Amino acid sequence: MGKMAKNKEREERIYRDIIVDAYDEDERAMGWYSYLEGKIAFPFKARVIKNIKKSPLQKDEIVSVTGMTGLDEDNGMYVQIEWNGREFGVPLEQLYPVYSKGESDKDTIEAIEDWHYWKDS
Repeated sequence: MGKMAKNKEREERIYRDIIVDAYDEDERAMGWYSYLEGKIAFPFKARVIKNIKKSPLQKDEIVSVTGMTGLDEDNGMYVQIEWNGREFGVPLEQLYPVYSKGESDKDTIEAIEDWHYWKDS
């Protein structure tokens, strides 16, 4: 995935609601963790949107996301998934929510898109 186009509304939300009082990388990470944990409705199904070396998942696989796991050493956000009979954490940037016809969760989608935007900028 390439860089996302600038989105003024998204950037204002990120700086106003997520990292407003963050003065260093660790504080920004904690702001993101709190925001994501509060907005994402677990569990949900997600499609793998890209391969990442830290994860065994392959693009286009579908997984069940059950919760937040925490931060990695680079302050990346990880979520707990169920996959092939196992549970473990993977980078949130690797996933995008999928819903059945007639279903959706706007807050979950918005929060994950905000994280993707932040990671991609």
